[in-house]
Amino acid sequence: MNTLLIYPEYPDTFWGFKHALRFILKKANVPPLGLLTVAALLPKDWILRLVDLNIKKLKEKDIAWADMVMISAMDAQRPSVKRIVELCQKHHVKTVAGGPLFSANPQDFPEVDHLVLNEAEITLPQFLADLENGDARHIYTTDQWTDLSKSPRPMWELADMKKYSSMNLQYSRGCPYNCDFCDISLLYGRVPRTKSTGQVLGELEALHKMGWRGGVFIVDDNFVGNRARLKSEVLPQIVAWMDEHRHPFTFITQASIEMADDDALMELMARAGFDQVFVGIETPDENSLQECSKFQNKNRDMIAGVKKIQGCGIQVHAGFIVGFDSDPKTIFDTQIKFIQQSGIATAMVSLLNVLPKTKLYWRLKSQDRLAREFSGDNTDFNLNFIPKMGPGPLLEGYRKIVKTVYSPRNYYQRVRTFLREYKPIRVQKPRVSFPRLAAFASSIFVLGLWSKERYQYWGLVFWTIFKKPKLFPTAITMTIYGYHFRKVFNC
Repeated sequence: MNTLLIYPEYPDTFWGFKHALRFILKKANVPPLGLLTVAALLPKDWILRLVDLNIKKLKEKDIAWADMVMISAMDAQRPSVKRIVELCQKHHVKTVAGGPLFSANPQDFPEVDHLVLNEAEITLPQFLADLENGDARHIYTTDQWTDLSKSPRPMWELADMKKYSSMNLQYSRGCPYNCDFCDISLLYGRVPRTKSTGQVLGELEALHKMGWRGGVFIVDDNFVGNRARLKSEVLPQIVAWMDEHRHPFTFITQASIEMADDDALMELMARAGFDQVFVGIETPDENSLQECSKFQNKNRDMIAGVKKIQGCGIQVHAGFIVGFDSDPKTIFDTQIKFIQQSGIATAMVSLLNVLPKTKLYWRLKSQDRLAREFSGDNTDFNLNFIPKMGPGPLLEGYRKIVKTVYSPRNYYQRVRTFLREYKPIRVQKPRVSFPRLAAFASSIFVLGLWSKERYQYWGLVFWTIFKKPKLFPTAITMTIYGYHFRKVFNC
């Protein structure tokens, strides 16, 4: 069977880094890991092709070649999904879809021939068996969780690796927390399930043999959900593997702020090559944390926690939310102050969004406060619920936050705060490559010559050269990130 795996296009979003990727001559952040894992579950005699619309255009001849099209998507990719399905219908090609968008909203896609939902390791074999017998159903679903030790190695070889800035892999699924606004526990459960250490090392080995050198995003929603196993087994073996292979990768992942409580964990992560982590801060307001059941963030000095992580050599990116019912009128200034003091350069501030079937969704539905569908873009200035403080004040305050924290003066000040306190345990000599040289040259031309931030840019360049010369590549990277954020927020 000729099978075309299609990953829909993302709009211009905060985490897409579209405007930053141009500096390093890349098209997208990471390949579609879900589709690459699905590909490994398909029959070995099927002929597979991958089209990631974030790096290349979909042509009608691609569809005409296929006997079947398989699609995976997130909420933000919904418009692109609609266009793909329409094109498949035009060419009378069967469509199969799965992933978070479809699993959460199957009723929205009656035009898709087969919906293979939830965890593909369970539902895809059922679909394939029925397909072989000629009686495939419209929907396949399960309330079971897969044993990740049986999940296959993703078929990265289908991806055009040179077009991506990082590769990606998954170690665990599930999150022990149950925040009101989050759908992760709905999609993947509250008990973290993990791959074996051998699987993780095997996937690293595979990426290494394919020639990959650079960043690897471990996509877990909470990498530190099972800290005991990480410290006793997984991280020590990654440290040994990285030492043996001369540290070919750096890792970025997502984790809860609780990692700051565990010195041994942070030391192992840093030694293993983790140099960036995304943390869900959400809000410094204790009442709002209580409201959204973000109990792991309550009753702690989160700025001190952030600085402790950064002091261990791991840069903190963070998410912030405004729009909780408990938010006081002062929340906007409070968020600005927290972000500036923390030294978190990559601070994604978003409006509260209501995801389908979450606890927040059911509460607001019972109060008749739902407005429209979630767009999937956390930073698009659109509300899908009626906020307690009123839409006008919330949107005005939100604009104030992003215009302030991403103004050149405040952003570059925050970068300096970070660089002062950032203490990587190993500063690798940067690999000289054409993309790196092109990025530096482009940063001079775009940011250092003609932009409104040119004074801040050169101030940071010379400050880093004299104060933190080993972190010069990091400083340049952060200037490029700042440019992307200002483009996204139009500030």
